[in-house]
Amino acid sequence: MIALAALDIAGTTVEEGGAVYRALHDAVRRHGSAAEMADVAHWMGADKRTAIRSLLGIGGVPDDDAVEEAFGDFERLLRAAYDDTPPVAMPGVLDAFAALRAHGARIALTTGFSAEVTGLLLDRLGWREGDTVDTVVCTDDVPAGRPAPYMVHRAMERTGVWRAADVLTVGDTVLDLEAGTNAGAGFVVGVLSGGVPRTTLAAAPHTHLLDSVAELAGVLAEAHRDAA
Repeated sequence: MIALAALDIAGTTVEEGGAVYRALHDAVRRHGSAAEMADVAHWMGADKRTAIRSLLGIGGVPDDDAVEEAFGDFERLLRAAYDDTPPVAMPGVLDAFAALRAHGARIALTTGFSAEVTGLLLDRLGWREGDTVDTVVCTDDVPAGRPAPYMVHRAMERTGVWRAADVLTVGDTVLDLEAGTNAGAGFVVGVLSGGVPRTTLAAAPHTHLLDSVAELAGVLAEAHRDAA
């Protein structure tokens, strides 16, 4: 059975046009980093402060003040991008949420964004914690972001799910899949909707690889058969 589904946000459940990675790239370049977009892509799914610290290290050794200044710029740039092109739900996501509910699963969103950016994004979508989803876990809530398992475990704690084997995780990056695996999730699903090549995700640990969250119904049916 699946008692909890922990799904990533950007690229998995939400289409935001890659704005987060453009904002990240622009922010670190403004602070002296020589990072290219290929360097930024390595940090897809990661805690953004951790990503910024590493990217600022391309061209120098950043101190804490530089990291925080670049992080502030990143958040401002991302807000502006979302003002210009508001994020939208990925096709089939709300149907997938309904299917999960029908199978008795709780729903969590996990993300490498800060609480402030996460709140901004969810407000634009009209999604509410305790309504659209049961809980939202961001990097501010845990001691380390992906590939650490802590966001998945925090979602389990908040929803009262204690068997990792009953958890399904879904994400569009290698770090998402590694975090689900490190958490011991029974179902670790990769989706191609975020633009990461199939060969890249296929090389990461996973139980299922789908085109998008819209195809989750097949995984739910399989889990239901196995539990019967």
